[in-house]
Amino acid sequence: MRLERDYFEGLYAADPDPWGFETSEYEREKHSRTIAALEGRHFARALEVGCSIGVLTERLTGLCASLLAVDVSERAVAAARERLAGLPGVCVEERSLPEDMPDGPFDLVVCSEVLYYWDAALLTEALDGLGPRMEPGGCLLAVHWRPRTETYPLQGDEVHDLVRGRPEFELGFSEVSERYLLERFDRPA
Repeated sequence: MRLERDYFEGLYAADPDPWGFETSEYEREKHSRTIAALEGRHFARALEVGCSIGVLTERLTGLCASLLAVDVSERAVAAARERLAGLPGVCVEERSLPEDMPDGPFDLVVCSEVLYYWDAALLTEALDGLGPRMEPGGCLLAVHWRPRTETYPLQGDEVHDLVRGRPEFELGFSEVSERYLLERFDRPA
């Protein structure tokens, strides 16, 4: 089970920035903490899953030589492409993951408030697909909303519990707040 493409297209049809990425102080702070969790590292090839309108993507570009940003929503992808036009090394694509998983290898995968849109079985399938596409020494950066929601198949803490149980990752950074859980999972070199 997952939230389907039509769900997201409906959100973007009603509001071009449904989560307030451009205006929310919460989002700005969370994005700043997300970047800080990377501890100044630079990455050769990164993947951002669920890029939405590209606000976090724009901040990630300075850390990545090549960045592939993907989203299931055609409207979100169009907005992200417009925002990121002219920035070197950035490609935005419409993809439905995990079925349309891009080829790796990636040394950074960013999943900001997206993995709870899948149930546990689909998240496991996605992680099974991501693992072989990640470079040794790379990292998976995950940040998710913590308050309970009835809309998503999983809760944020449940997502992180599932990722923490994966043998291919070691927890390299963790920050817990009342509103979000931010963790960097490192793949041993």
